[in-house]
Amino acid sequence: MTARPTTATSSSRSRSEEQLHALADAGAAELGWDAPAPEVVAWVARNFGTAEAAVACSMADAVLPHLVAQQLPGVDVLFLETGYHFPETQATRDEVARSLDVRVVDVLPEQTVAEQDRSLGTDLFSRDAALCCELRKMRPLKKALSGYGVWFTGVRRDEAPTRTNTELVTWDSAHALVKVNPLAGWSFDDLLEYAGRNGVPVNLLLSNGYPSIGCKPCTRPVAPGEDPRAGRWAGLAKTECGIHQ
Repeated sequence: MTARPTTATSSSRSRSEEQLHALADAGAAELGWDAPAPEVVAWVARNFGTAEAAVACSMADAVLPHLVAQQLPGVDVLFLETGYHFPETQATRDEVARSLDVRVVDVLPEQTVAEQDRSLGTDLFSRDAALCCELRKMRPLKKALSGYGVWFTGVRRDEAPTRTNTELVTWDSAHALVKVNPLAGWSFDDLLEYAGRNGVPVNLLLSNGYPSIGCKPCTRPVAPGEDPRAGRWAGLAKTECGIHQ
């Protein structure tokens, strides 16, 4: 349950891309569109070892790590440490590392915020949000995922129009591994109900108008009736960091 700051993992793939792709296709066919989340995790547990799996978690809540750890105890939980997180997000990350049967892995960019400011200018996020996400999220994650065969994400279909077709199991060609979305069919209320019933850590910002939480400079509260991700990169055409596109 201890944290291990790193930009890499200790895992190594034991199967080829072709084998992994075939597994993704088999999983999609077996689980279909609406298999319950525990069944999706069980499929991964049957086909992969704990060392082959990673859970991506933004620390808005710990529902996904908790759910996965029931069947894959000690699983790596990847936290993209961008250097721009809310204090509440950092507190949730620390609670997850302390209380769940997982190993939190801080995935770090190549440059600190101060180093990036010196090389590219202060507050890159305000001038080129896409490049900032590329440097502080996408590239570090791609490097970290290179040692795994499967990764879990908390993407849900109800979050945004760009996510309505999210499948439970798919082939992730961008990272060349199996991508699993056990919570795809869940609602925001389902998430909170599970967290309350199981005593799962939840970011305090969720109850203060932030249904989707990213980096502090690029996230604002969401007004009633707005899209849950309307507070991300508000005022820009950008709606995704690029990881799930």
